[in-house]
Parts: sequence; C-alpha cells; structure tokens
Amino acid sequence: MSDIELMESNDPLANPWRVALLRPDRRTNIHENNERYVMTFPHLIVREVILFQLVVIALSLTAIFFDAPLESIANPLETPNPAKAPWYFLGLQELLHYFPPIVAGVLLPTLVVVALLVIPYARVNLTAGPLWQNASRVKLPLIVAVIAGLTILFGAFQCWPVVIPTVILGAAAVLARSGRPKWLAIVTLPEWIMTWFVVVAAVLTAIGTFFRGPGWSWVWPWGG
Repeated sequence: MSDIELMESNDPLANPWRVALLRPDRRTNIHENNERYVMTFPHLIVREVILFQLVVIALSLTAIFFDAPLESIANPLETPNPAKAPWYFLGLQELLHYFPPIVAGVLLPTLVVVALLVIPYARVNLTAGPLWQNASRVKLPLIVAVIAGLTILFGAFQCWPVVIPTVILGAAAVLARSGRPKWLAIVTLPEWIMTWFVVVAAVLTAIGTFFRGPGWSWVWPWGG
C-alpha cells in the first residue's frame, strides 16, 4: 500500500502519522495565575534574620544603659496592694473593675477567641476594599446598630475605657462614609475592627499600669 493510500485509509492502525489537534482546556475550574512568585529563601529568610539582629542589638543596648525595674525579693507574707498581673494581662484585670469575674475573666475572652476563629470564615469584605465601597442602605443601619449596642452594653457597667474609644472610632467610621477625609474613607472593615480592638486593649493596659493604686483606686502617676 502506498503512502497516499495509507493517509486516505480510515483504519487508525494503518495510519500511524495521523495528527490530532487539541484545544487548550478553558473550563471554568481552570484559573490562570500570572502572579510573580519568589522563593522563601533568600527573599524572606534574609529579611527576617536582619530584623532579628536589629531587635537583639536594640534590646542589648537597652539592657546596658537602663536597669530593669525590679522590686524587692518576693515575700509571701507581704502581698502588694494592688497585686497586678503582668502587663499583657492587665487589660483583662482592668475589666474586673467593671464586670463580674465570670464576665470579665471567662465570657469576654471566650467571645474574643471565638470571634478570631470565626472572622476568617466570614464572607465579608472579600476584596479588601474600603468599608463604604458600594455602600447599600442596609450597611449603615447595621454598623450604627453594632456601635450603639456596644456603647449601651459597656455603658451599663460604666466601663468608660471601652465606651469612649467605641464612640470615637464609630463616629470616625460613619464620617468616612462621606468620602472625606480621603485617608479615612479608604479604611477597610477588618482595619476598623482591628483598630478598635488594639485601641481598647491599649487603653485598658495603660490604665491598669499607671492609674491603678492601692485598693484598685484611681491615682495619678505624677501624684507621688
């Protein structure tokens, strides 16, 4: 059989030179990604090592020029008044001044942990755009209701270190809806939430560190 007869034959075994043209797979579950990737080493690791060295140098210089503010040797017969927790727990300890122990020591920390676990799975602000981008009629009443609810809840217990930052940041978030100032209008919802959390924690920690004296009374740090 000649080459021409082989090419015209319909028998696949008789025509080993048949060419098949395949189109690229363009199904919806195939996503092209043109992002630029870099290797963890050296791009990330080197930067982390440099930052680690800078922190070690800064801590070493601080330890050389400043003494640690240590008190006298611990005496179990003399309990300091007030007995304060380490600084990273002072925020929770400060809440004990306003709420019952079960609320400040168990309920509120549990709600914070649950919120941190749930937020990554919540389908909110997936594009990380400004809070009021494509604002609807429902978003403003919802945000105002959340701010008012937090204000009423903490205000009922006279927890002003939480009420005042909540009102200020809530007013700033609502003001950002007008688009001015511009730097405030581009803040995203996660940034608003994280800012509120950090500010409240910092205020509670500062009050517990500098403004709580004997008997958990309010004192001024410069009063001697």
